[in-house]
Amino acid sequence: MAGDRRRPRRRLLRVGLAGLGTMGQNHLRLIRGRADVELTAVSDVAQQTLERIAAQTDARGFADPLEMIEATDLDALIVATPTTTHAEIALRAIERGVPVLVEKPLADTVGACLRILDAARQAGVPVQAGHVERFNPAVIELGRLLASGWLSAVYSIASRRAGPFPPRIRDVGVTIDLATHDVDILSWIAGERPTRVYAETAKRLHTHHEDLLFGLLHFPSGTTGFVDVNWLTPSKRRDLLVVGGEGSFELDYLTQRLTFTRQPDVTQPTLIGGYAPTFAAEVREVVVPRGEPLAAQLESFVAVARGEIAPIVNAEDALWAVATANALLESAAEVRPIDLHDISAASGVSAKHHAHG
Repeated sequence: MAGDRRRPRRRLLRVGLAGLGTMGQNHLRLIRGRADVELTAVSDVAQQTLERIAAQTDARGFADPLEMIEATDLDALIVATPTTTHAEIALRAIERGVPVLVEKPLADTVGACLRILDAARQAGVPVQAGHVERFNPAVIELGRLLASGWLSAVYSIASRRAGPFPPRIRDVGVTIDLATHDVDILSWIAGERPTRVYAETAKRLHTHHEDLLFGLLHFPSGTTGFVDVNWLTPSKRRDLLVVGGEGSFELDYLTQRLTFTRQPDVTQPTLIGGYAPTFAAEVREVVVPRGEPLAAQLESFVAVARGEIAPIVNAEDALWAVATANALLESAAEVRPIDLHDISAASGVSAKHHAHG
């Protein structure tokens, strides 16, 4: 039509999905729900699952993710395979110039993370890490409020991530699988990365790895972090407590509930049951717009793959999460604090974190 100034329709983003397990199925659901994305290829070692998904989606199916990368013309790749396979797949994608989203953790070792980071830097290929909690609406709102000055200083950050044992996870323990979420969130809130850690771990149900971690993190500004992570608690818990000069924030990742409690007047205690002193504090419920974090993460990655934005959680952030988690394991094994200053020198990554907000 003459004079039609409508923008030309965008070409569909050709996406490959490596891994069709629990997280892979979640990614699959969201990819199929987008009109601007085409699921071009999938890979998985489970032949029946692979054939079923390929038939349902018209995507090409591959038993080997490396073959999938070589044989298809992808614009982007999502890696949701077991942690120990992440590095090899991500490196092949980077070699082919394909932007990649790697499920958390980026890799199982610091060395593997460094190889991914170095390859991505040299090739100029964006790598986004699947630290999905950064896309939780409550976390985003918490970051906004902290950036706007609700707390003049952050004294401590405590995180609890607990639940029953997942039999499907055998290649790593709870520290690499779950605590990487928390050390990343704590660093993001503090606006800096830890310089020293100490931890205690235990192995109760897992046959090869730890399933309980208590960890302490020291930040340069003096902020103290604590992580409580386990696969032993009967019900799922995902909580965060941020304490500062003016009060504290409490966040529930699952319900996306966020509250702020103002510091009370400690000169006027009240009694519970007539004998237990406490203090009445003002608790404010923060309005949080609900949303699915994984969907927001995919939205972000699509923009990354199109060259519109840089990854919100990049390979540097993911490297530090794995390095900190491994340092916690080292601390528990050697029963001593572990210094993290050497990581900056080895990786060329600043100890300064992308601050919240």
